[in-house]
Amino acid sequence: MEDFFDSGSDLGPWKIVHISEPTAGLKAVLVIDNVACGPAIGGVRMAPDVTTIEAIRLARAMTLKNAAAGLHHGGGKAVIYADPKMSPEKKELLIRAFACSIKHAVEYIPGPDMGTDEMCMAWTHDEIGRAVGLPSEIGGIPLDVIGATGFGLSHCVDAALEFCDFKLKGARIVVQGFGSVGKHAARFLEEKGGILVGAADSAGSVYHRDGLDLAELLRLKDEGKSVIDAGHGEKGKRDAVIDMECDIWIPAARPDVIHEENVAQLRTKLLVQGANIPCTEGAEQVLHERGVLVVPDFIANAGGVICAAVEYQGESQVVAFQTIAEKISSNTRQVLQEAKEKNIPPREAAVALAERRVKKAMHCRRWSLF
Repeated sequence: MEDFFDSGSDLGPWKIVHISEPTAGLKAVLVIDNVACGPAIGGVRMAPDVTTIEAIRLARAMTLKNAAAGLHHGGGKAVIYADPKMSPEKKELLIRAFACSIKHAVEYIPGPDMGTDEMCMAWTHDEIGRAVGLPSEIGGIPLDVIGATGFGLSHCVDAALEFCDFKLKGARIVVQGFGSVGKHAARFLEEKGGILVGAADSAGSVYHRDGLDLAELLRLKDEGKSVIDAGHGEKGKRDAVIDMECDIWIPAARPDVIHEENVAQLRTKLLVQGANIPCTEGAEQVLHERGVLVVPDFIANAGGVICAAVEYQGESQVVAFQTIAEKISSNTRQVLQEAKEKNIPPREAAVALAERRVKKAMHCRRWSLF
């Protein structure tokens, strides 16, 4: 953890809260990174192997993402140490206990993330009166159901292809992490002419050079099954997805799936980050030197948090989709154009853009807020 605090950043973290509630079996960490632009929005992640460092890194990604998207919100993230596949009854008790534990952290607005969904946010809202990504029945815009992040990724791809030498029609797509983000990204991109040739989830991977049956994969996921249950295609371990040759590779699962040890295996022209921090900085540098265009996470996958911010303002799903398309398309072009002109990795350009906006907001606040 010391390395993060010694990194020279003056953005945060502003507050780190370690939570333990033995009677409910709750162990969690809340990180509020920066609130200069407004109250922090960030997801609640549930997994047995989450860490404080992961929460800190993800919270910073949310600060940059919200700033880059021009939202009046800072960044935060919560992680709960638990198996998200527990019984619904036990999960409800755990989420409600977590919500009560953050009741007074009013600078943080929780939303769904890996291992949590709109029902978890409904339980949270019921306890403390604040959450985003709520079910539509209680006035929310269910991010996972409508595929807000995947919708944003598709517009990011559209904009990024202006800086590539191929078109979306007929482009081969591989999705690593065929869950709530990845499956919708595949759906929106296939509607525009892309071809899904590879997909992976926690159970394994499937590949077919001529294209997979997307409708079948979507049905399998709705039934709680895996992509390896598909009727055709070459099946493999989940990490085999890294070796699948394609034009567009979309990581939409855990952090650091692409790193210095496996980046040489990746064969793609465009990498659009659907997950938060899916590549190490070293791996991104290698890809940049190879001529692979990499769109950073907080530019590409901001659709979900943009939708959440629109929901928080009481606007409609139509407004959310319009805002996502406009902001992500504009930011992608701006970042990639600056990276091209300065011959720097897109992440460097994206971080500079976001940090400029956050620091300007910080100058408008009292220092005691940070």
